[in-house]
Amino acid sequence: MARVLITGGAGFIGSHTCVRLIEDGHDLIVIDSFVNSCNLAIQRVKEITGIIENKGDKRLELIEDDIRNRQALSKVFNKAEGEGRKIDAVIHFAGLKSVQQSLQQPLNYWDVNVNGTNNLLSVMHENNCRTLIFSSSATIYGTPKSLPITEDESFKPINPYGNTKEAVEKLLIDVYETDADWRIATLRYFNPVGAHPSGKLGESPSGIPSNLFPFLSQVASGRQKILKIFGGDWPTPDKTCIRDYIHIMDLAEGHLAALQYLLKQKKGLIALNLGSGKGHSVLEVVNSFIKATGITINYQIVDRRPGDTAETVADPTLAKQVLGWKTVKSLSDMCCDSWRWQKENPNGYPNVNSL
Repeated sequence: MARVLITGGAGFIGSHTCVRLIEDGHDLIVIDSFVNSCNLAIQRVKEITGIIENKGDKRLELIEDDIRNRQALSKVFNKAEGEGRKIDAVIHFAGLKSVQQSLQQPLNYWDVNVNGTNNLLSVMHENNCRTLIFSSSATIYGTPKSLPITEDESFKPINPYGNTKEAVEKLLIDVYETDADWRIATLRYFNPVGAHPSGKLGESPSGIPSNLFPFLSQVASGRQKILKIFGGDWPTPDKTCIRDYIHIMDLAEGHLAALQYLLKQKKGLIALNLGSGKGHSVLEVVNSFIKATGITINYQIVDRRPGDTAETVADPTLAKQVLGWKTVKSLSDMCCDSWRWQKENPNGYPNVNSL
């Protein structure tokens, strides 16, 4: 099995992917700055996968640092080689991810997301590690010409966050075209939601959530008073935005499938949509959450937010053809698992920053 470096592995998507990779027999090195994550997530990963630290179980090693720190990254690769087992692949989750925050802090987003990735690629090149899975986003498509969205859709991001994802994708194309020994999979996520069915892992935003599901869960628990729905005048059947939601465990399976695919290839560059291919409106999600939990949700329709689009739905056909992957979780599963996580962790992860 492979030894894999996971950047941003303590985050929402990273931690759930760590679980599936460990369950599949891979050994992981996680590097995370904990800027928008918590190290307790890694402790929970160990609990779920049965890793016992005081018995020498080394399937998961955690390093607190920033991918912009080139010296720290080089140290990770050198240490792995010194132990006689080099890093076989990198899954790159590390980055800032809020559309609304990116509108206020574009310089910070370009520094972390683009310069940080450039730094990582340089260190990988120096250490002859050329297998990479990159965490991209459907935001690169902006307002699509047609639905569902295929990978051939042109890049038209409408916010700084999407611009940074587009920039990295273009960088990866340039890297591959100048060195065809690379094996790269760019995974374009749609809307990851839900939680691990154990209730031990989930989305734990710092401050007021900017995404629908964690805010919805906090309203249900009484932590927030009312759900604001941004826009009731969109060109959709019920006038609210439509999105393609994907359960976090389905997304984790997609990363495992992508890793298995790359490790069998000699070289290659591929971009894939990871979504369900089904669109759900905000009101549809709210009603499904109410049905799944039996809890009334107070909501108010307010003005649209800058940077939003009416409808975003994936065409996941290529991922099924190439990886043999497709989603299996329903909207009800997403609601039930999100609510379980919220009930068992009413305040998310505690503010713990060192192990």
